[in-house]
Amino acid sequence: MTGTLNKVMLIGHTGDDVKMHYFEGGGSLGRFPLATNESYTNKTTGERVTNTEWHNVVVRNKAAEICEKYLKKGDKVYIEGRIKTRKWQDDAGNEKYSTEIHCTEFTFLTPKDSSGAAPAGNQQQSASQPARPQSDNFTNKNESFSQEEEEDDLPF
Repeated sequence: MTGTLNKVMLIGHTGDDVKMHYFEGGGSLGRFPLATNESYTNKTTGERVTNTEWHNVVVRNKAAEICEKYLKKGDKVYIEGRIKTRKWQDDAGNEKYSTEIHCTEFTFLTPKDSSGAAPAGNQQQSASQPARPQSDNFTNKNESFSQEEEEDDLPF
């Protein structure tokens, strides 16, 4: 294989509400932490151990606005995206690094009744393209979609 692949799929709980940043050109950026857990039993002690890994998730434009509207702290969400590492210098001149998950698709997994945040049913959006308009009283509980399906020119 000559190509490379940078793809991340996570299911976890949000650690905070989405923090939005708006730009002059009309673009927006949303950031939130996502926690994933790993549990196992320590063979020597028989004790149950749980480790939590935190991920910095970045969502752009319309998808960021949808996340801000529906995602709340503690909600469960499926995130698909790419890993990106940023490098910068702090005030003391030290090099700092930050690893982020740049979200390209997501699906809300917390039922609306549990937190009041997500529409009833799964909702999947492509973060790189505008979202399909929909109302807050989303009723089809089995529908999950992405922009790729909507833009097909196939006759079937």
